[in-house]
Amino acid sequence: MHEDSRYEAVRSRDARFDGAFFFTVSTTGIYCRPSCPATTPRRRNVAFFPTAAAAQGSGFRACRRCRPDAVPGSAEWNARADVVGRAMRLISDGVVDREGVSGLAARLGYSARQVQRQLNAELGAGPVALARAQRAHTARVLLQTTGLQAADIAFAAGFASVRQFNDTIKEIYALTPSELRAARPGKTARYGPVAPHAMPGVLPLRLAFRGPYAARQLFDHLQRRALTGIEEVSGEPGARTYRRTLRLPNGTGIAEVDEAAGDGWLDCRLRLTELRDLTTAGQRVRRLFDLDADPYAVAERLAEDPVLARLVAERPGLRSPCAAAPDELAVRAVLGQQVSVAAGRTLGAALVAAYGEPLPEPSGALTHLFPRVDDLAGASFAGLGMPESRRTTLRTLGAALADGTVTLDTGADRDEAERALLGLRGIGPWTAGYIRMRALGDPDVLLTGDVAVRAGMRRAGVPTDGPAARADSWRPWRSYAMHHFWNVPATQPARTHPSTTESTGP
Repeated sequence: MHEDSRYEAVRSRDARFDGAFFFTVSTTGIYCRPSCPATTPRRRNVAFFPTAAAAQGSGFRACRRCRPDAVPGSAEWNARADVVGRAMRLISDGVVDREGVSGLAARLGYSARQVQRQLNAELGAGPVALARAQRAHTARVLLQTTGLQAADIAFAAGFASVRQFNDTIKEIYALTPSELRAARPGKTARYGPVAPHAMPGVLPLRLAFRGPYAARQLFDHLQRRALTGIEEVSGEPGARTYRRTLRLPNGTGIAEVDEAAGDGWLDCRLRLTELRDLTTAGQRVRRLFDLDADPYAVAERLAEDPVLARLVAERPGLRSPCAAAPDELAVRAVLGQQVSVAAGRTLGAALVAAYGEPLPEPSGALTHLFPRVDDLAGASFAGLGMPESRRTTLRTLGAALADGTVTLDTGADRDEAERALLGLRGIGPWTAGYIRMRALGDPDVLLTGDVAVRAGMRRAGVPTDGPAARADSWRPWRSYAMHHFWNVPATQPARTHPSTTESTGP
């Protein structure tokens, strides 16, 4: 977009661009999201920034009316595989707070100076400023949704001191922490309250998303694959709740997400043993539910194909879920090789029961954390009903993840990770591609050898005897195209004659 088109988005209060950019108003000293309901400022008084941190760095405070820090993240960072995109994903996961800029740079394979320079050049803010903006948002949520003391909130949000916390809040919001807590938005606010008040020990969040959201299909996807002990889905379709355990940098947690979507958000509740893990836990849930996606961009590209145009119209806002724990997803992908989803789920539940770490206190059906990969590296897997070749692959994968031969963190180089996976005995293109799509959040994966994808393509009317050329027009959103094919009803008759299929995974 150029600046004139951005201004048109502001004039029309177009929520499609919330999170894609921010605008500042020189006469008021505030920055806003494009859909801010306030009177549109004159063009000469408006400037545009790619991130909230850049606007804050230029001396602007957050608008109290539209709460620009509460928008979904930009879908650009998930689509991009360059250093900036990888850095943004790592910063969102809290790496700068935990490991500093040097830790971020080491994960990216660059010097701290190179990372600083690239982020400043493209985003107008360095890693420290970007992490600071995220800490401020976390602190605001805690101030306005919990009764925690300010000092506890400061350290939970990642600030090094209470003084730094106080200064940052006052600079960004032009309010002291006490005044910001008193100014919590009410039920009549356009964007709703930050989150409903919760019981002690429960942190309520409203996880923002843009555009339509196909919650039913995503919850169906998770429910079919839920592993006993670490996941459960309760309730009837339309009113389900997904719950799972989380292994976090400083402790453990339990996340609950409701299917019933509000006006642009999903209600989430977190129970954490360490408040310092709030930012990381929230981001991992966001990735699992693909909440930073841009369904408008996906629909625009896929609708250029007449077959997919019909599917997109039938299921607007269909998402491509990622993973709350990349290493866990990789292990589950190996368990699901060449078996049905139900069989893979049975194997996964048995693995959790045999090697998972029990929770200190079970929470309903949630009793365990998923096994650590270093424990799986030396496991025998006796009694799990798998051939020895599959057991060997699991041990090999566990060892590779434990020693860093394969890296699947949010900032991993996707091409490099896929090559490393393919270098492991027992892991083929389907498994590596599936891990790339879900564990690494790549929105542009198409598993052309997947039997369910090919069946869906036939039923939808897409030839399966050489889809690669046609699929090029679906880039960079081929993962979403694949989910559309997975969701074609099995009862729908094929629109073309079936073609020869390849051997596939589940």
